[in-house]
Amino acid sequence: MPTIPCVLMRGGTSRGPVFLASDLPANTAARDAMLISALGSGHPLQIDGIGGGNALTSKVAIVGPATVPGADVDYLFAQVNVERALVDTAPNCGNMLAAVGPYAIERGLVTAGDPLTRLVIHNVNTGKLIEATVETPNARVTYDGTTAIAGVPGTAAPIRLAFLDAAGSKTGKFLPSGQIREMIDGYDVSLIDMAVAAMMADARSFGKTGGESPAALDGDRSFMAQLEAIRLQAGRAMGLGNVADLVIPKPILVSPPAAGGTIRARYFMPHSCHTAVAVTGAVCIAAACCTPGSVAHALAALPQPDAQGRRLLQIEHPSGSTPIEIEQNPETGEVTRVSVIRTARRILDGVVHVRDVAA
Repeated sequence: MPTIPCVLMRGGTSRGPVFLASDLPANTAARDAMLISALGSGHPLQIDGIGGGNALTSKVAIVGPATVPGADVDYLFAQVNVERALVDTAPNCGNMLAAVGPYAIERGLVTAGDPLTRLVIHNVNTGKLIEATVETPNARVTYDGTTAIAGVPGTAAPIRLAFLDAAGSKTGKFLPSGQIREMIDGYDVSLIDMAVAAMMADARSFGKTGGESPAALDGDRSFMAQLEAIRLQAGRAMGLGNVADLVIPKPILVSPPAAGGTIRARYFMPHSCHTAVAVTGAVCIAAACCTPGSVAHALAALPQPDAQGRRLLQIEHPSGSTPIEIEQNPETGEVTRVSVIRTARRILDGVVHVRDVAA
C-alpha cells in the first residue's frame, strides 16, 4: 500500500492534510484517487481515512514551488467530498490558506525572517495572489500566541492574510452576470465573485431570520432543496454552467446585524451550513457590503472609511464574528485589498497509507 508524507494541520476553522506537490501524482485522476483514499471519502464518517466526516475537516492543501512571477509558493486547494468519491478544486479555501505559510517555511520552500516572514502565495485554483505574514521569532515558526478566532478553542499566533486581487476569482468578473442585483425564481439575489463565487440573498426572503443555527438550517430539508435549486440557476447565470458537482457558487444568507457587527451571515458549503464563515466567504460578504445596490449593502450597518479608504467590518456568524479590513479606492470604489487574521496549528507529521491507484 503506497504511503505519502503529509502534515495534518488546522488552518483557521478548517483541518486537513498538507502535501508537497511533488509527493503526489502529476496525473489529476490519479492524484484525486489518492486524496479520496487518504481521507476515506465515500462514507459519512470517512472511517477508512483521515477525514473528519465533515466538510470542514475534509480539506487538502497541496503546496509547491511558485510557478508564476511575484509568488513564493503555489497552493492548490482540494475539497474532498465526504460521502461521495469526488474532489473539487474549483474554489480557494482561505482557512486552509492560513496553514500554507507555516508549512512552506518549515519545509524550506521559503526562507524564514526574524521576527516575521512575509510570503506571497499563488492560489492555483483562482490564479490570485495572497500575501501571508507569519510570526517567526529567531527564524522559526511559532504557533503559540494570544490571538483568538471565532470557531476555534484557545489562542495561537496570528497569521495575516491580505488578498491582493480577489475580484473575479473564478469567473473573471466581480459581477459575473453584469448586474449587482437580480431575481432568480422570485428571489432577490446578488451574484458576486470576490475571493469566491457566491450567491447572496436576504435570509428573510426564505422565511428565515438569519439567526438560525447551522443544525436547524441543515435539518430543514425543504429549505435546503429550495436553496440548491436557486444555486444551480445562479451558477448558470454566473457563466459556470452546470454546478451540480461543484461547490461554487456558495449560497450565503445575509441579514441585519444582531450583535453590534456589520452584517449577519449564514454561509453554506454549499450543502451544509458552515459553523462559522469561510475566509473567502467573509471577504466576499465584506466586498458586497461596500458595494451600493447589493443585497448585503442594503442590510449592512456600514462603518465610515478612514482617510486611506479602509473600513473594518465585523461579519457575524454562528460562532461569533470575523473581522475583515477592506480597502477601496476613494474615487472609484474599487476594492483594492482585503485583509483577515487567522491562526494555524501543526497537529501531526507522518505518512498516510493510500490504496494503490494507477498513475
